[in-house]
Amino acid sequence: MRRLSMLGVAALITAGSILTAPAATADETTFHPVRTCADLVRTYDVPGAVTHVKTATVIPATATEPENCDVRGYVEPAVRFQLRLPTKTYAGRYLQFGCGGFCGAVATPPFADCGLPHGGDLAVAATDDGHVGKTPLVFDDGKWAENNQAARDDFAFRAPHVVSTASKRLITAFYGAPPKKSYFSGCSDGGREALLLAQRYPHDFDGIVAGAPAGYWGPLIGAYQTWLAKVNTGADGNPILTAAKLPALHAAAVSSCDSVDGLTDGAIDDPRSCRFDPATIACQPGTDNAACLTAAQVEATKKIYATPTDERGRKLYPGGQTVGTELAWYGWTLPAPELGDVPAAFGLADNYLKYMAYPIGTRHSSVEKFGFTAREFDRLTPESVRSNAMSTDLREFRRSGGKLVIWHGWADQAIPPAGTIDYYQRLTHANGGPAATRNWARLFMVPGLYHCGNGDKLTEYDPLKELVSWVERGAAPEKTIATGRDADGKALRTRPVFPYPLQAKYDGSGSIDDAANFVPVPPSRPSQDIVNWAGNDLYGKAGPVAP
Repeated sequence: MRRLSMLGVAALITAGSILTAPAATADETTFHPVRTCADLVRTYDVPGAVTHVKTATVIPATATEPENCDVRGYVEPAVRFQLRLPTKTYAGRYLQFGCGGFCGAVATPPFADCGLPHGGDLAVAATDDGHVGKTPLVFDDGKWAENNQAARDDFAFRAPHVVSTASKRLITAFYGAPPKKSYFSGCSDGGREALLLAQRYPHDFDGIVAGAPAGYWGPLIGAYQTWLAKVNTGADGNPILTAAKLPALHAAAVSSCDSVDGLTDGAIDDPRSCRFDPATIACQPGTDNAACLTAAQVEATKKIYATPTDERGRKLYPGGQTVGTELAWYGWTLPAPELGDVPAAFGLADNYLKYMAYPIGTRHSSVEKFGFTAREFDRLTPESVRSNAMSTDLREFRRSGGKLVIWHGWADQAIPPAGTIDYYQRLTHANGGPAATRNWARLFMVPGLYHCGNGDKLTEYDPLKELVSWVERGAAPEKTIATGRDADGKALRTRPVFPYPLQAKYDGSGSIDDAANFVPVPPSRPSQDIVNWAGNDLYGKAGPVAP
């Protein structure tokens, strides 16, 4: 349980997993540098993104990575970045990674494996989003935003765009030509950045992967994470539901819903079909052990599954925890000693409400002070619209030929998947309906996957290779693959993930752990994906853009 939750929290920092690109063809063009790596060290007068390269160093090839020019610098005023340029194997593609949490650190961007011993490598970049987070957990530090509007702007919307502009200028300088195709991939806050780029900077990238997007930023961090931080805290300040109870709770939850999809496989394909009541494992009067929940724990668990509401019963976020997420509550909703006994939800919410949620110079709040009222929700809006990625007007991205892949784990303990489905449904309504939208934007829902990766049965998912194929070969993704691995990296299960709303159904023959034995089927009954909630008017409010 500890390993699972730590990986989930670490995903906030790295904002993505190691990506696998499609196999390169033998005749794929390789671009060679037209200047030395060291020549890149200088200032570049890029309009709106003055760029200072401080170091540029040739890094020798390893068994897993190509020789590359490691470029480090910043875009004014303080957007640090790292750009890695293959010196012998660059094939004309650029891939930029998103950040996680509140960012605050540059995570070294990994190279994608194109399947050949040489050729097909991408130039890759990452950024800290314009500020340096303080330890021990940089991803939930918000104090940098207390009185720094420029840093707020960089984090909210500017940094991913200006790093894209700067990177393309450096790629052109190094290879003598701009990238042929540009891609962005991010998860969590990186998923928010991904949607934001499609909405506000539609010409920056040809293809975008938005994983578990935190697009409803203000409501998510200000209201929903605050809810998670509060509902499991007793009057004595201690957690009500404890880590020792999670295995039994999870086992009961999965057992109650496992066979609903027609296959008993230890997983819940679509938790919306599940009606689990934690009271079914309530302790007998006078008893309390790891196999049952006390009356107080039953009530706390019900609140964790629920979504916060205001004084009139109106939802303050489109969804809550899904059945199947329970093991991942450790470290996120419940304290974990290795994280300083501060749950991630509390750390994010408290820092946000204290330093980031309201305009500079106005009254701030905290987890302790925040009230779940319409007034408190509305107080979040003026600042949150700057960071939100909720616009459904992606006409310019669509016209430019852009392709968008959105994905979310059904068992995400950090960002309820209902919000992503709500956004995609609204997107289809605003863009000509499901068939027309699928021509350029598709959603994939991954059963049992936690936040940005890991899970009980499936542990990794990455649709980048399908996106590249869609952009460059016109092959829309009809199927993607999720994989479950053990601690040694051995694949134990593969499952197909089809474009939403299609679901995977076992064809009745062969191993249930082999993706080849599943076929796409429509859901057994239509669902109402659009949620009526307090943020209904936020979809039409687009935030600012950088020049």
